Amino acid sequence: MSGSKPKIMVIVANLGTPDAPTVQAVRQFLKQFLSDQRVIEIPAFLWKIILYCFVLPFRPKYVSKAYAQVWNEDSPMREILFKQVELIKEKLADHHHDFELKIVPAMTYGNPSIHKVLEDLTHNPQDHVILFPLFPQYSATSTGPLYDAVSKWVLKQRNLPGLTVLRDYYQHPMYIEAIAQSVLNYQAKHGKPEKLLMSFHGIPQPYADKGDPYADRCRETAAQVAARLGLNANEWAISFQSRFGKQEWVKPYTDQTLMDWGSQGIKSVQVLSPAFSADCLETLEELAVENEETFQNAGGQAYAYIPALNTDELHIQLLSQCIEAQLNALKFNLSHSQDS
Repeated sequence: MSGSKPKIMVIVANLGTPDAPTVQAVRQFLKQFLSDQRVIEIPAFLWKIILYCFVLPFRPKYVSKAYAQVWNEDSPMREILFKQVELIKEKLADHHHDFELKIVPAMTYGNPSIHKVLEDLTHNPQDHVILFPLFPQYSATSTGPLYDAVSKWVLKQRNLPGLTVLRDYYQHPMYIEAIAQSVLNYQAKHGKPEKLLMSFHGIPQPYADKGDPYADRCRETAAQVAARLGLNANEWAISFQSRFGKQEWVKPYTDQTLMDWGSQGIKSVQVLSPAFSADCLETLEELAVENEETFQNAGGQAYAYIPALNTDELHIQLLSQCIEAQLNALKFNLSHSQDS
């Protein structure tokens, strides 16, 4: 190996999506997703009864119709992830010629599967692996399952690579700037509303009570974005969406906030979701469509969803710089270990 370039693989990972907007494909996806104990912490024997008797027989029909409404040639999340990876490759193409660098997409659930990507490493060993979950705010329910996938793979390996996990980037100045600029760019075209709502994916309150730092990270992100935009306390709010089941989730709830605003005479609202690095069913259908109806039915009028960062130039620059920082840190150690 002396004199050869160190092999580095960067795995850029998002949550997941069905393979098609069909009942069968959605049922398969939901089965994998909702069987994860990181996502649903109900005792396994009880949850299995609920999942197989009440959720999987009925929910896929409804969810598949929702997916069909936002589906392009492929799922929006997968299309965006593939494009993000290609743009990151372009950004890093002229750097780090000391490495044999490979950047690949992966999904925790569905395809391209993180398990398949890791299994391929067994047959194509790398000197170092960088795992980059595209979740700006760490949660055991989102980032945690990627740690689990790597841990399970590690147990089966003899020739282990070095490993780096980028835990999250909720306070990164370029991330805050990218979110703020997306708001400013949208408002330059569509005007400024009475209220700006930063809505994050929710987690059950007991998860936060047990130590999941996600909600606090979301609040910090929202506060920094509001400060960057120069908003006063009456011009913005934070909320949490996508409750599932009957237990209490982190508050305030997005739908309840919008109902309150509509009933209070607030006429115009713009909503964004800084928890998402790519638009998906949850943003394009629930946040952009369902919650518009909620707000207007409560008395509100103008409602608009500001898209996720997706392939925005500042976003790609941020993701590339996060990876490049890790590559720079590796350069000295790996190059010397290869020569030893």
